[in-house]
Amino acid sequence: MPSRNALIGAILFIIYLALYGGFVILTAFAPSVMEITPLAGVNLAILYGFGLILAALLLAVVYGVLCRNEEETSGGSDQ
Repeated sequence: MPSRNALIGAILFIIYLALYGGFVILTAFAPSVMEITPLAGVNLAILYGFGLILAALLLAVVYGVLCRNEEETSGGSDQ
């Protein structure tokens, strides 16, 4: 049975894989959609790419918060 941290990591990976897969599918099969400029003359491909970077950072923070040890969250150390 996988550990709790491995399970959380796998779930977050699947979420990111879905986001990235959407980017690849849109780029490959609907390039005209990626050419749309919804914001300040910047096309959707660039915005989606930046969104992927931000999503990766956010998922890393979520993983770090969810996978903390109980000792780290209590704030004390027994030395």
